[in-house]
Parts: sequence; structure tokens; C-alpha cells
Amino acid sequence: MTTPAKRLDGSGQVWPSTKGEKLREISRMAVTNRDMANAIRALSMDAVEAAKSGHVGLPLGMADAATVLFRKFLKYDPRDPAWPDRDRFVLSAGHGSMLIYSLLHLTGYTSVTRDDIRNFRQLGAKTPGHPENFITAGVETTTGPLGQGIATAVGMAIAERHLNARFGNELVDHRTWVVAGDGCLMEGISQEAITLAGHLKLNKLIVLFDDNSVTIDGGTDLSDGTDQCARVEASGWISRRVDGHDEKDVTEALKWATRQKKPVFLAVKTIIGFGAPKLAGTGKAHGGPYGPEEIAGIRKALNWPHEPFEIPESIEAAWAKAGERSREDHAAWKKRLAASPKKGEFNAAIAGRLPKNLGKAILKHKKAVAEGGAAKATRVWSGEALEVITHLVPEMVGGSADLTGSNNTRTGATSPMTPKSWDGRYIHYGVREHAMAAAMNGMALHGGIIPYSGTFLVFADYSRAAIRIGALMGLRVVHVMTHDSIGLGEDGPTHQPVEQIASLRAMPEMLVLRPADGVETAECWELALTRQDGPSTMALTRQNVAPARKTHTDENLSAKGAYVLSPAKGKERGVLIATGSEVEIALKAQALLAADGVGVRVVSMPSMELFGRQDAAYQAETLGNGLPRVAVEAGVRFGWDRWIGADGGFVGMDSFGASAPYQQLYKHFGITAEAVAEAVKARL
Repeated sequence: MTTPAKRLDGSGQVWPSTKGEKLREISRMAVTNRDMANAIRALSMDAVEAAKSGHVGLPLGMADAATVLFRKFLKYDPRDPAWPDRDRFVLSAGHGSMLIYSLLHLTGYTSVTRDDIRNFRQLGAKTPGHPENFITAGVETTTGPLGQGIATAVGMAIAERHLNARFGNELVDHRTWVVAGDGCLMEGISQEAITLAGHLKLNKLIVLFDDNSVTIDGGTDLSDGTDQCARVEASGWISRRVDGHDEKDVTEALKWATRQKKPVFLAVKTIIGFGAPKLAGTGKAHGGPYGPEEIAGIRKALNWPHEPFEIPESIEAAWAKAGERSREDHAAWKKRLAASPKKGEFNAAIAGRLPKNLGKAILKHKKAVAEGGAAKATRVWSGEALEVITHLVPEMVGGSADLTGSNNTRTGATSPMTPKSWDGRYIHYGVREHAMAAAMNGMALHGGIIPYSGTFLVFADYSRAAIRIGALMGLRVVHVMTHDSIGLGEDGPTHQPVEQIASLRAMPEMLVLRPADGVETAECWELALTRQDGPSTMALTRQNVAPARKTHTDENLSAKGAYVLSPAKGKERGVLIATGSEVEIALKAQALLAADGVGVRVVSMPSMELFGRQDAAYQAETLGNGLPRVAVEAGVRFGWDRWIGADGGFVGMDSFGASAPYQQLYKHFGITAEAVAEAVKARL
């Protein structure tokens, strides 16, 4: 006979002492959806209260609906957070991060411990203020800037449909679920993403809109009167209104959503700060610690008499069981993968491995370009390189924001992706630069795709928030940005980027590549593709430039960021440093100076970031010890002083551009070989 032992759940329940008997007894106890949701609420409010910081309103409001999703619908396995065929869950309203941390912890993810929840928002915990995928396993994407999550989820849904077309239902068949708030839907990126998803008929995308009618300032009627269901239906979605606190209604709605042939939008009516006696349903419920009195009131309203961070074993057992709901599906998927003739191809795609013959193909292309001798725009040379690369790398999915002919991003290997041909590898994004960048983040996060796309460099400002999130997450995404200077000419200063290169170089983890000619362009593409820990920007010209590299070398000289392109003619007295189209100007200035008996070397610097990673000896050897330096770039000086010094010369822009043929503009703004030569002479 076993000895009874007391349990701490406040019920006075007497438990059997053996572990097996205890678990069987727990499993027989009735635990409701509300009980399980209250565990989320309790952990969330206790964590925020302990941190004296955070946003508990959303977890309190969405706990019921999220519990139904994780108990009955979401396909996931806490033992393998990276299972390729799992459903993706995106908390677009990332300020409510305790919702996802509670769910991960309760369902059995080892990435979030009870101590992590106790240490919410503290240094070193796996529970930062907003969800970050590179910190917490089980978090699919970094969210926080509103609208980014829902737009990134569109990219995940695109990836699922494309890989499903390539590998079939046996290996790829899952959904993308999103919890979004009013703020996500107010941000402009959401409109771009919603219309793109509707056009592409992403039926595996389901958004749960936390429809609580409240923002920080107060009721949503202060700033918005949009009928969100009508809005999304006008964009090709199907919608339904749901009582977010009614388990049956949520269950029926989610079941219905999985049968639709369009993206689904569920307006889940909730009470923000559910259970808070004074704050529920108000703007003040959004964030910040509620204080001991309000927390005590929530405990009373929820009939939750337990100590902070304490969950009754019966509820913990119910959540553990929910975390096991997809184990059989996962095991069956593993068997299908093991038996699939596409196993090797699938694994290589998910791992992001490049084909072994890619390097040789790029070398062959480089040699042909070096021997070609024709002047072309680097955007054209980029298109030629892509023609070679995309035929060898089936994971590459390209696109353009309605500038295909200008960006040269479509090749013979990349037919359009449409709802009728998901195996296509080219996405016509339309004029949606911001959503395009976010969707590429989603594709890269999903795995199996190496995304790249095109727009004009000046429009990096439109998509900057998504570009920054991609850099923060360290995603292999390639942003092709053409028309990279005043060299685009007649379109004028609205389209002429002068500060964009500098601003992208200032972004941590962004690799900016500005090649001088076709050889450097091919090398830069190789660098962008082989880099797996961050995004790259290819800054490319509209105007033709003369070849700078006319002798083939197997070595990727651009890989070090800068190199001596043309040694000094005669006694060396200075150094010219240039990027992109201005390398041609530097070479002409070198010739002018040589004619006057002044020898200078020309250094091509396609990437400041890569050059900054080289050792001091290589940097000094390349830039010349003690020699005066002059840089030339058709942009602002910001960032150049690191390489030329405060006394160095800079020939470039200190204003916005103008509308005129580009040859006139370079002369008008003094970016000429003569000006470069004079800048050198002034420093001798």
C-alpha cells in the first residue's frame, strides 16, 4: 500500500506516491481549455510583474484561442523545433511575447525553462522583450516592429507552396498561423502583404486577428474605423468573426479555416487584459506591470489561487500531452523522407547547400567576361551572372518590385510563380518593396529557398525596416538594387541615391557589394550566395561602365573587400580608392596623374565590410602606408573617413542630385577624373 502525499495545487488532493500512479491519476482529472489558458495567463502576468516591464494585455486576451490552436490544430514537435514539415506559428504582435514563451514552455520546448520565464526580459534569458528566433528555439521569426510578422509569414507561406510543388505532399504539407493585432494591420506593410497573399491565393496561411478594439492611446476608434474583414476580402481573402473566449466557436472556426482555398482571416474578438478588474478592455491594459492589487484581482477572477510561477500538475500534464499531439505525424513524415527518392535533394535544399559545380561555373563565366571587353552596366552583368547561377541552384527564387526589365533579375531558369504554377521561381511582387523584403525574410527562415529580388537602390528606404530585421536575424537574402547613383540620370534627385549606400553600410551584419565591372559582379554574386549568416545588397549601375578587370584570375579578389586593381605607374605618391562605376573615373585619373609624373595606385573597394574584416597588415599593404588617399564615389562621404582619414580627399556628393543626362551630372557635381587628380595634387 502506498503512502499518500499532499499536492501543492490548493485542492487538497491526495496523490499516490509512485510516479506511474501519479501520472495516471493526473490524466484522469478533468482539465478544461480555460484551465490551460489560465496557465498561460498566470505565467505571463507573473513574468511581467517580476520584470516590472512587458505587455501582458495580449497574452491575457488571446490565451483561450491560442490554447485551442496548440491543443487541437498546430502541427509541431517540441523535441525537434526545426522539423521541416512543422506548422509555422508567427506572433506578429511581438510585444505580447509572453504568450509564445508560455506556450513553448508548457508544451515541452526545452528552450524556455521556468527560470527563463522568471527572468523575463533579463540579460541572458531565452525570454527577451520581443521574440527573437536566434535566441529562442521554437520562435520562428523575430517580431516586434508591427506588421513585420504578418508580412514575413506571407513569405513562409510562399515557401511552403513552392516546396510543395517541388517535393510533393509527402514531404511538404503544412500551414502558417499568425497572431496579429490592430497595430500590425495599421502598418502600411500589412496592406502590401495582404494583397500579395490574396493575389497568390496562399490557402495555407491563416491569420488570427486579436480584435480587442484597443490601442495604447485608447479605443481603436480614436484612429481607425476600418472594417478589417471587408478589407481582407477585397484583397482576395476569406474571413470569419470569432468569439475568442468561446472554445467551441474558436475550434469550429479553425477547423473551417483549414478547409479554405484562400488565405483565411479570423477576427477573433477578445478582451485585452482579460480578468483584470480595473484595466480589462482599456488602453492601459496593453502594457506595463499591472501592480499587486490588479494581479490579485485577476487571480480571483480566474479562480487561480496558486503562487507566482506555480502551475498545478494536472494542468502541466494536459499541456505536456498537447505537446505530444504531432509525434505520430512527425514519425510518419520521417519514414516518408527516408523512403523518398528525393531525400538527398530535399535535405540539401533545407540545409541551403550549394552545388559543388557552382564555383567552376562562376570561374568559367568570369573568364568569359574578362575576355569580352565590352562596356556594360553592372546590372546587365548581374543578369548575365544570374543566368549562369540560377540554372545551377534550383533553390534560388527571384523577383522584382515591378522593375524586372530594369533590375535584370529574371532568367531563363526562373519562370513566374503563380497559384497555378507554384514551381515557378520568379515572383512578380508588384510595387510592394517593403512586403517583398519581408517575404524574402520569411522564405529564408522557412528554409529550402535562397531568395533574391530587385528594386532601385533609392527604394531601400521603403523596405529598410524589413531589411534591418533580416540583418538582425542573419538571413541569407540578396537585395539586388540597381540605379545606384546619380548615374541613373534624367529621373532626377527623387530617384538618385546619394545617402543610401552609406546608410546600408551603417547597418550591422549587412554586406554591401558595389562591383566595378562584370568580373567583380560575378565575384560578388559568389560572395552573396556562399554567405549563410546574413543578407547582402548588390548595388548596381544603370549606366555602362568600362571593364576594369581584363585579365582572368581564379582568385576571388573581391572576397577581401578591397585590392590593388592598378599599381602606380612610376614612383608612387598617392592612393585612389573607388567603388562601382567610379572605379572607371579613378583609372582615368591615374592616367592623367601619370602623364604629369605623379604615380598613384588604384584600389577597388567593392565591400567596406569585407575589407574591414581583414587584418591590419593587409589593410595597410592595400591602402599604402603613409601615402595620401583620395576616395571617389558618387554618394556622400559618410563612412569613408575610416579609410582615407580626416585629411583624406573625397570626390563625391554633398547634396541631392539633379535631372539631366548622367554625363552632364558627373561634370556638374565635379565627379570627374580631373577633379580626382586635383584632389591628389592638393595633398602632395
